[in-house]
Amino acid sequence: MQTASAQKIAKVLSVLVLITFICNLIALILMPALVGLKGNWVELIDGTMWNDPYEPINPLLYIIAMWPMVFHRFNEATVLTLFLLASGVCTAVILWQGRRVLKTILRGQPFSMENAVSLRRAAVCGFLISAAALVRLVFSLFYTHSLQPLATYNALFVPIFAMFGLLCLVMSALFRQAAELKAENDLTI
Repeated sequence: MQTASAQKIAKVLSVLVLITFICNLIALILMPALVGLKGNWVELIDGTMWNDPYEPINPLLYIIAMWPMVFHRFNEATVLTLFLLASGVCTAVILWQGRRVLKTILRGQPFSMENAVSLRRAAVCGFLISAAALVRLVFSLFYTHSLQPLATYNALFVPIFAMFGLLCLVMSALFRQAAELKAENDLTI
């Protein structure tokens, strides 16, 4: 009875993780354009960004054009874009590893070495996001010459994703040990 309910929940979570993964990939493609716009889509659509309201630009062309523009010179927008791209790629890997764990639950084999490996990969990505946030935080501190960056979401990413990485490492060790015990019990007659 418990296995069936866990598998139902895993099936729903698997679909939700897949939807989130696809949205994450779309956001990765749009990232330089979003940084370039700074959240102001109205200027892009109505043409006021280009000082010609009668000639709006094609948003697809803008997205493509912003990739080299953001990296044209090294400034705060470049660092933000690099941070968001690195975090987005790591998040995509974490989501994919979570999907792999959910697939083993759907197969009825939650205590497998595959889950231990997936959780270890997710831990590495959590540590990479934490390191990228730390690099961006240090850059922002030197760029602004103030302590204001310590009060941003970026400062919270450092300990949160470091703890996420540690939690995934602990879970990986537990799953590895459970898989070894299960294999040992399967060999016992």
